[in-house]
Amino acid sequence: MSEQEQIVRTVVELELENIASLVQKALDSGEEPSKVLEWMCDGMQEVGRLFESGEYYLADLVLAGEVMKEGLEILKPHLKAGEATAKGKVIMCTVKGDIHDIGKNLVCTMLSSSGFEVIDLGVDVPPEKVVGAVRESGARAIGLSVLITPMIQSIGDVVEALKNEGLREKVKIAIGGACTTEELVERMGVDALGRDAVEAVRIFESFMAS
Repeated sequence: MSEQEQIVRTVVELELENIASLVQKALDSGEEPSKVLEWMCDGMQEVGRLFESGEYYLADLVLAGEVMKEGLEILKPHLKAGEATAKGKVIMCTVKGDIHDIGKNLVCTMLSSSGFEVIDLGVDVPPEKVVGAVRESGARAIGLSVLITPMIQSIGDVVEALKNEGLREKVKIAIGGACTTEELVERMGVDALGRDAVEAVRIFESFMAS
């Protein structure tokens, strides 16, 4: 089995204990760090496919994210500036008034594993903090998480704050969480709804391509 096949298989089979040594072995044998990262991402794509087909569960997705993190720890010092975050910057947060973070954290892990630079603002984040992060980072995409219905209006507050600062046209916004719907996308004036972490990666990839 080639090093590429071993690394892809290790990610797909969620072998947390093996990934670091395999990544190191590939680097020691002269493999390009960016190529090794590509192999890991190929494995993660297959994990996403297995999750969507119902063969893998949320716990498997979380573990796959940990496998990726472990491999990236070895890879990062060898990657040229920008290679590990080549897909662009994404600002993530749970909106003001909501302190749930499990879903947000999983999306952050999946995005990082897929080559995005993630700026995680945490939970209970006021609109002005999102605006400040957009100004400071130049990020072109925002992910807003909300799990409790009374806090839905916080999405609209972020959109309004971005409009007031002349930044709304410069960013794409995706929302996610238990109480979010397609109707809410329309009503709040955002760009997309992500139902799980795998779909979130696809959405942000499409944002960066547009």
